[in-house]
Amino acid sequence: MALGLGACATQQAAPPVLTPPAAMRVEGVPPLAQAVLEPIQRYSQVIGHGLVDWHPLQREMLVSHRLPGASTAQLFRLRSPQGTLEPLTSGADPVTNGRWEPRQGRFIVFARGTGGDEVFQLFRLDPDTRATTQITPAGQRHAFGGWLPSTGQVVYTSVPLDRTAQGGTRAEVTTTVSVVDPMNLATRRLIAELPGGGWSGLEVSPDETRAAITRYVSATQSEVWLLRLADGQRQRILPAAGENLVASHFSAGWAPDGQSVFVVSDRAGEFLELMRQDLASAAPAGLRRLTAHIPWDVADGDLAPGSGLLALTANIDGRDELRLLDMASGAERALPAGTRLPAGSVGTLRTHKGTGELAMVISGARAPAQVFSLDPKTGAVQAWTQPITPAGLDLASLPDPEIVRWQSFDGRTISGILYLPPARFTGRRPVYMSVHGGPEAQSKLGWKGRLNYLTQELGIAVFEPNVRGSSGYGKTFLNLDNGRLREDSVKDMGTAIDWMATHPRLDAKRVVVAGGSYGGYMALAASVRLADRIAGAASTVGISNFVTFLERTESYRRDLRRVEYGDERDPAMRAFLESISPLNLADQIRKPLLVAQGKNDPRVPWTESEQIVRKLQARNSTVWYLLADNGGHGFARRENADFYFATLVKFLQDTVLK
Repeated sequence: MALGLGACATQQAAPPVLTPPAAMRVEGVPPLAQAVLEPIQRYSQVIGHGLVDWHPLQREMLVSHRLPGASTAQLFRLRSPQGTLEPLTSGADPVTNGRWEPRQGRFIVFARGTGGDEVFQLFRLDPDTRATTQITPAGQRHAFGGWLPSTGQVVYTSVPLDRTAQGGTRAEVTTTVSVVDPMNLATRRLIAELPGGGWSGLEVSPDETRAAITRYVSATQSEVWLLRLADGQRQRILPAAGENLVASHFSAGWAPDGQSVFVVSDRAGEFLELMRQDLASAAPAGLRRLTAHIPWDVADGDLAPGSGLLALTANIDGRDELRLLDMASGAERALPAGTRLPAGSVGTLRTHKGTGELAMVISGARAPAQVFSLDPKTGAVQAWTQPITPAGLDLASLPDPEIVRWQSFDGRTISGILYLPPARFTGRRPVYMSVHGGPEAQSKLGWKGRLNYLTQELGIAVFEPNVRGSSGYGKTFLNLDNGRLREDSVKDMGTAIDWMATHPRLDAKRVVVAGGSYGGYMALAASVRLADRIAGAASTVGISNFVTFLERTESYRRDLRRVEYGDERDPAMRAFLESISPLNLADQIRKPLLVAQGKNDPRVPWTESEQIVRKLQARNSTVWYLLADNGGHGFARRENADFYFATLVKFLQDTVLK
């Protein structure tokens, strides 16, 4: 007996195991040591702030923020720079947008979904009592459009859901435009019914009689329409009647006199430019180019009527830069002498309508999103928020990223962003190749959050390729992966691995390909087409079969995706899509695969992940699977994201660090 007790006493207790969140199903994942979470969370607990809106009268802001320890981001009132954050919303679901009532700031209207379902409802929020009232009818997906300032009414758009259709799907979708007084819901009035689900970007005219709205057809084709708010009559202004032109046109606001509208368009060349359309003349005669001198896409913008300026950002090779234009002449205006904006990418511009002060978010490789204000008259810059950083974590030591380029299989130049580990990690380093979603998106310079743990603590290089089909490099490049060209972007990943072999610090034999949404498809495609060249792959909400994806994605976006991927109702295209879908090529997957999915995802249905996991399990392949019942198109809740990243770290340790 004594001998037995002695033996037990010398045994070491097993280390505590990390418990998955209650709403997450876990399959195939080995036990995770609880101790791994604390060093990971040092990076996930670096928390920035989002800019939401200025108060219409006071010099104060709405910002979004996730408090330390909280699960989701919420809205806060910030009455002064560096002031106390006053919570306005709470709950299990994130709230990251909202607008003050534009006359006196009597209330706030914000949007919120449930469990990641993106079925957004609009709510009225009393900032003093924090009481909320839903102002949109359930059963549809709604989006804030704009205010009628004279009455305090809200214009919003709505699209139906498949779940409300007979048989669970819809052959046709209509977008409705409505108006309602948030203080008196009996005033609700239907303005118009618009064909299709691609209507967005509604901008109300200064006299409140019309709205400019964008009809999105594809990544390289969209239109600007005018909608009469009294009776819903509509008129397409870009492209103008008789123009035989396929190009992108996006509404970007009204000139103060209401006689012209600003648009962003690539109709004049490869890149998106800011233009001004005179409503008295049809395009092209009435269209004036304002940023033709900037050989890159322009993006976010806002008017500053008090200062006569129009502020916008230009996407310069993956970094968003602030530009100011004179509203009258259209000429670019330099920032006042002595202006010192922090380094990083600029975004989410908001102008205080009373003072003309410009608020913005700036993020960089060494800091998450931080809110600043700029006085365009004096150049004075003021920080309104400070990121939260755990004690002892030195963000200043994070290295600058590099923009790298290489030649792909057809001689085309492809670029990417490379984040190298510190020099203390010697020898060639393994690579985590993260492919963006979209596919009409772009990896940009900026804060990488948890991924900094991979470079700083594990010595894994993070590489973000902008393969063909990415935005930011012109519309020709954007179209290079459409339809039957889909797998050319997969070939770009292969040539990226070729390039890695030439880099003195990268190990091209230890590469894991990862991505979310379309990037998840790219990870699955790499598992098939690059099976002999990668160590593993991680797919988050990834498309495993284009046909089942197109048949099951929510109907309000189905036709938009068909333009990009191909129409599965055409027999020849259906056969092609089936031939390149990873689900049908799963027997070629020979390396470990990590799959993560939200059960409530309306974009890439959870069945896309489920079906490839089940097929691989039937073949006894190595597949790890996380499914969150309270997740959507990615893991917005902190506990889900933390557990996923702990799983990813273990996956990388098993595949490229052994």
